[in-house]
Amino acid sequence: MAYVAPATMAGIGGLVTGDRGLQIAALTTIGGTSALAVCMLGLWLRRRGVHKRWIISADRFVVVGLFVLAGASLGVLSAWVTLCLLGVVWPNDHLAWFNRVWFDFPLSATIASTIITWRWHNSVKKNDLSQGENRK
Repeated sequence: MAYVAPATMAGIGGLVTGDRGLQIAALTTIGGTSALAVCMLGLWLRRRGVHKRWIISADRFVVVGLFVLAGASLGVLSAWVTLCLLGVVWPNDHLAWFNRVWFDFPLSATIASTIITWRWHNSVKKNDLSQGENRK
């Protein structure tokens, strides 16, 4: 869901407004960034996040807020790295999606981080509570 939601909403927005660039971005920059953010964050939460008790015991809004800030920061960093590398490899600024990267990367990483962290924290809390009842 965290991957599909940003790409689908951007695609629908592109269809409604007739913006061809947004339709293409839904499949490339928005969808790709969402997939990468979900993959990286999901793997980290599955392997390391379960063992961090402060993440599980903290309020959901605090945890989601921290991961949203991290996701947005990584989105900005990835946009900067992408533009720097493409500027070196392909010095001509003829690609139309160059202008969209500064907006698409951070926004899609933020949305994906919000969704996956919200759902993960909810499932871990439920699992932690059910295991606590079994111990008694």
